[in-house]
Amino acid sequence: MNWCILIPLLVGAICAFLGYLLGKLAGGNNQADLAVWKNKVSKLEADLADCRANKGSAMAFAPVAIPFDASAAAAVFGKKIKENDLTIVEGIGPKIQELFHNHDVRTWKALSECSVEKCQKVLDSGGDNYRIHNPGTWPEQARLAYEGKWKELLKWQEELDGGK
Repeated sequence: MNWCILIPLLVGAICAFLGYLLGKLAGGNNQADLAVWKNKVSKLEADLADCRANKGSAMAFAPVAIPFDASAAAAVFGKKIKENDLTIVEGIGPKIQELFHNHDVRTWKALSECSVEKCQKVLDSGGDNYRIHNPGTWPEQARLAYEGKWKELLKWQEELDGGK
């Protein structure tokens, strides 16, 4: 008999048997793991069903648009203020407003929801002349304008230095 063939077959069979045993030992109890995962899935499905069921009632608490009061704004700023005029924000002029409009930021609310990083990206898109501006306070100023907090906005702007 040719031992050259028998030895690799014997070593392969032993390796297969040891691999099977190690797999059983390392794998643990797959039935218990399966039960844990099924429990997690059923909990998530129940949470999803609750969310879907409460979706209608959550809509009752949706934010209400704040009406713009031009006369109140004019009384505080001493000039006519147009709704969603981004130039009311200290540091934003007509050219920067145009950049924001080009990036679909056309309202005080939209600007208030922008991150400072997004504002900087908008400025960077305009080239070197716009990169020097600091938009750090712009979203918060826009929020005050959107909420009609004109006195608070003006007071803050008097403390700011070029929108910084």
